[in-house]
Amino acid sequence: MECYPDEEFIKADGFDDAIIGVNYLNDPPQLVYSVTKCLQILEEEMDTEEAIEYFEINVAGAHFGPNTPMWVWQLY
Repeated sequence: MECYPDEEFIKADGFDDAIIGVNYLNDPPQLVYSVTKCLQILEEEMDTEEAIEYFEINVAGAHFGPNTPMWVWQLY
């Protein structure tokens, strides 16, 4: 975020450590989050099944317009 002081991004509260990049192909640009890292953050407070359900409904399922964050799975 510090690298892009002139951009206004929509952030997912509590998931700053899961940010892995910025999608500049979108206008306006959007933050890119690791789903894997988001789930790890949620699993600090709940079990895996609860974390997945919470993420799908309350995080990835939210839409805030064209610069809604992008969610990607890291498979390595």
